[in-house]
Amino acid sequence: MGLIGEVLMLPFAPVRGSAWAIRQVLHEAERIYYDPATVRAELARLEEQLEAGEITEEEFDRREDELLDRLETTMRSGDTTGNGT
Repeated sequence: MGLIGEVLMLPFAPVRGSAWAIRQVLHEAERIYYDPATVRAELARLEEQLEAGEITEEEFDRREDELLDRLETTMRSGDTTGNGT
């Protein structure tokens, strides 16, 4: 794109910048959501809640299945390099 194209697109620069920032935030949120260390920590917390009587067995099973699905998705994609943050 030449100089004229850049000048014509200048009014859209804030939109392009905002879209980039949104993509970065989304990427980081997905990385944390699917991080195996995060999922394992949530599983441990879930088990503690069950043992403390804070949740029912049915609730535990439902939430455990969701967490295991997240973990399986991560393992299938091969992205197991998360650092747990």
